[in-house]
Amino acid sequence: MKIVHLNTYQGNGGAGRACLRLNHALNASGAASRVMVFFQFEESKETGTFSKGIFRKATAVFKILAERYLVKLFAKNSKTPFSLSWFGRNVAKHPSLKDADIIHIHWVNHGFLSPEDLAKLDELDKPIVWTFHDSNAFTGGCHVRYSCENYHKSCGFCPLLKNSSEKDISHKTWLRKSKAYAALNCHIVAPSHWMADSVKMSSLMGFRPVSVIPNTIETDIFKPYVKAEAKKMLRISEDKFVLMSGSMPSKNDKHKGTSYLVDALNDLASRPGIDKDKIELVIFGNKANADMPVFPFKTTFLGSINNDSHLAKCYSAADVFVAPSLEDNLPNTVMESLACATPVVAFKTGGIPDMVKHLENGYLADYKSAEDLATGIEWLYHDEHAPEIQKEARRSILIHFSEAVVAEKHLNLYQSLIDLQPK
Repeated sequence: MKIVHLNTYQGNGGAGRACLRLNHALNASGAASRVMVFFQFEESKETGTFSKGIFRKATAVFKILAERYLVKLFAKNSKTPFSLSWFGRNVAKHPSLKDADIIHIHWVNHGFLSPEDLAKLDELDKPIVWTFHDSNAFTGGCHVRYSCENYHKSCGFCPLLKNSSEKDISHKTWLRKSKAYAALNCHIVAPSHWMADSVKMSSLMGFRPVSVIPNTIETDIFKPYVKAEAKKMLRISEDKFVLMSGSMPSKNDKHKGTSYLVDALNDLASRPGIDKDKIELVIFGNKANADMPVFPFKTTFLGSINNDSHLAKCYSAADVFVAPSLEDNLPNTVMESLACATPVVAFKTGGIPDMVKHLENGYLADYKSAEDLATGIEWLYHDEHAPEIQKEARRSILIHFSEAVVAEKHLNLYQSLIDLQPK
């Protein structure tokens, strides 16, 4: 079975990583899987690109930058991403797609596939699968919806836009998508039950077939290491209780919930029985320490970590991973942490409950409650059953998210779609 995956970037961002991981899992299961991207940062045997040569690469860069910066003319100064989907490239005639048995779409924004270009893929008469890594495919432009329900109808009155009205740019984008999707026959994959429920409520995609299949992870790379040795590697005392969290651009960041983490840690530090000197916070992925919030505990900034084996050891050094995100589909950091046997404390939102089981392998705090987030951390700080919780964290990933399990689910879906094709 020959599968071609389409993604804007090569391993960049959560969707890019999830795409590469699935590709690896499928190849390991005996399929002939390949990733084709719009823009390739460096040459790779794992991926091919539609932007070979100086002219095509320059055109790709122009479209990427245009999509990212033209939106500022319409959107408010918000941290919530919004796409106009004005630019794209017709790749339907590319040999890799013509030769494929299955076309699997992933994240295709930033000038790669406009709604009209997506519709052209249907002309190939091949089964098309589309994994939704965020909400953009079924909204008028936003990637993160929060409490907005305008996508249930036809968007418009978008809270992210400077000039919000019944026929604003979100409604016009919705209309373009509606027209294009009418010509596109595809099967949707939702990595989480939350995403599947969202799709079913959308006016653009609610009538489409949806399968819930999670992303996968390399369990031979993201695995537990001896905690004392991992802490020693980071030059942290063995008796320290280590909190870990991911990238947080600033306290004003909305999507990642940084302000809730700051409030939760300040709450935790003030509680009786909490020894501030015994706690250390470790943050990875941050780009600019100068814009970091002030935390009540000693804080170590690791910067960007590009080596997965080293990242796994960092997870293993932590006693708890805190994910304060306010909306996330199936965040890689949560899955990676659990795979390394480090429990997770997070808000009960998005697809996180698909991975974190309350009081079993972590703690699900009430949404937007910094106090409950602190309670979850305190529970792990005092809990006597840490080894059992850590084992359950690892076990839950092996059972539900390992490469073999997720690859088999995808292959079964692919085969069922091929069987439905006219003979």
